[in-house]
Amino acid sequence: MSDRRPSLPVLPESAAGGPAPVDFASLRARLSTERGAGYWRSLEELARTPEFAAAMRDVDNGSNVSEGFDRRELAKFMGVSFALAGLTACTRQPAEKIVPYVRQPEEVIPGGKPLFFATSMTVSGFATGLLVESHLGRPTKAEGNPLHPASLGATDLFGQACLYDLYDPDRSQTLQYLDEIRAWASFLGAARQIADEERVTGGAGLRILTETVGSPTLAAQLGGLLRDFPGARWIQWEPAGRDNVREGARLAFGEYADVVADLANADVILSIGSDFLSCGPGSLAMTRQFSKRRRPERENGPMNRLYAIETASTVTGANADHRLAVPASAVEAVARRIAEAIGAAAGGGPSSPASSRTDAFAAAVAADLKSHAGRSVVLVGAEQPPAVHAIGHAMNAALGNFGHTIRVIEPVEANPSNELAGLSELARDMAAGRVSTLVILGGNPVFTAPADLEFAARLSGVKRRIHLSPYVDETSAACQWHIPQTHFLESWSDARAFDGTASIVQPLVAPLYEGRSAHEVVAALAGAPESSGYEIVRNQWRGKLPGDFEGAWRRALHDGVIAGTASPEKAVRPRPVPPAGAPPAAKAPSGMELVFRPDPKLLDGRFA
Repeated sequence: MSDRRPSLPVLPESAAGGPAPVDFASLRARLSTERGAGYWRSLEELARTPEFAAAMRDVDNGSNVSEGFDRRELAKFMGVSFALAGLTACTRQPAEKIVPYVRQPEEVIPGGKPLFFATSMTVSGFATGLLVESHLGRPTKAEGNPLHPASLGATDLFGQACLYDLYDPDRSQTLQYLDEIRAWASFLGAARQIADEERVTGGAGLRILTETVGSPTLAAQLGGLLRDFPGARWIQWEPAGRDNVREGARLAFGEYADVVADLANADVILSIGSDFLSCGPGSLAMTRQFSKRRRPERENGPMNRLYAIETASTVTGANADHRLAVPASAVEAVARRIAEAIGAAAGGGPSSPASSRTDAFAAAVAADLKSHAGRSVVLVGAEQPPAVHAIGHAMNAALGNFGHTIRVIEPVEANPSNELAGLSELARDMAAGRVSTLVILGGNPVFTAPADLEFAARLSGVKRRIHLSPYVDETSAACQWHIPQTHFLESWSDARAFDGTASIVQPLVAPLYEGRSAHEVVAALAGAPESSGYEIVRNQWRGKLPGDFEGAWRRALHDGVIAGTASPEKAVRPRPVPPAGAPPAAKAPSGMELVFRPDPKLLDGRFA
């Protein structure tokens, strides 16, 4: 058998040099007699002329064979043709998983099982691990990551609703300069010019305003920027922040620190204005630990007992065995009474109005805490003043809870500070003309800053104003540059949980709009605009992961946590609490008290 393959049949040529003419009259006559479906590849085949039959016989006999290609050469030629056609299709139709597939990935079956990806959602600088369900490349559902210490397989309402933010049609979709749409390259040119001008003065007029940062990578980037511009300043601001928690820890320990509670080993819990069952860092983990001890049939010990002192109705107060409702002005006095009864050095403070109910409650709580020393916990809410936090730390120390149900660790936040004081200083600098460039990464300080700072009016005097935000809001309107911010499901980053455990924030989709992350904006200011978020995060963890980097990186992405990164315990103990000054009037308060606190469903309004 010949190794050659037949070419297309060559029909006889007419005397004029072209193919033999077809008799259309005979074709019409033949078609009129045909019945049913019929198929043909040419008019010659339909006509069934003797010339066509002779040509087909030549093909079958191999006598009319082209000598141009053998089988292997023909396959190569056709392969190159298909490759070039596919290359053209790829350049015109880039692969984006948020639109119907041009070419379906192997692991995706329409209507089949979904894929799950581990990532983390950050709120106020603290991360919660999520497992996000994806159908055909589209995130559809978020649940808790069982391997993440802040979720343990559960998720809060913010995590459940995170997809509404991703698909929100009101999100900012274009980069703008003075309300005109611009390209990213245009901003990169402006960032280069800003950096050149600020470098002349060492960055004396450069200010970076962010929300609370818990990302190790973003903190490292900002640290590098401050080294390049030693005169610059980095300020953080959260309208529902944790200044009271930070200052209470510094009052008690002499330095900033975070306190982690272990409710699994706590028989008695005292909550002083802490809604730990509803919101706040570590609330999911503490809810799991608390609920496991509420089962009467528990074999390893009795049910725990919860006391709550609060000024407003909360989920924690509703679940308490004993609840004491007091005015906000009386919380510190009640806390001091309990501290004195258990032997903590917290005397000399203001005394609350005489109340048999308050005295009986304080005496009963103190007796129960003392009888469960080492197996009790005192928790203080973020809205309580620093003095109450310091009293809570003193009570835990007097009860011997440190090292058992309480751990003191390094701050999870990358740069802990008094955020209100920092924002106030920024407002003063803007008013004095000391700020020439203000870069705002997230948040809406024009709307959330205290009114007496007159932030909007002072911001208008800054020469160059840049705002990264997922929405065009009040701050965007007051700035020249507005950059749409990516959702955490669209960009790479990293974050830390309430106990310091780090995790990689990996995206599930490419940015739906022309969004950018804070990593990319800082990289542009630092003179590295070509760096992607993926490269920035990987380079931050290169050399920090144990063993083979690629294997450890894939494991971190798969598990949603980086093993062994929880913060170690600090060897500190609280100092004696100084006595508080006497109240200006030793009489019972009258009238109404107004209490401002974050909404457990909306936080500071960002989830409205």
